Amino acid sequence: MEGTRYKGLKAITFDIAEGYVAVNPLFLKPFNEEALKSLYRAVERKQTEIRIAPFPYNEPTLIRKRNLRLQRLYTALVVIKNLVREKNYSNF
Repeated sequence: MEGTRYKGLKAITFDIAEGYVAVNPLFLKPFNEEALKSLYRAVERKQTEIRIAPFPYNEPTLIRKRNLRLQRLYTALVVIKNLVREKNYSNF
């Protein structure tokens, strides 16, 4: 991501989880191999943070919000994996 302005990985993963950013190949275009790897790890960490948080029993809206966040993060991981496979990055 040389030469481009970008937010920190923590902010990007928050935006992905909240649905403010849609992860697709166009969004990932400015990322180089190292930046993609860092983003992948950050998304995995955010997933873990959400899963570690206490489960909101008997609160359907909070459960739905939690599940939507996890779904968005999982989708982002799948898109990153497919892009890496397509670009043939060897040591990802």
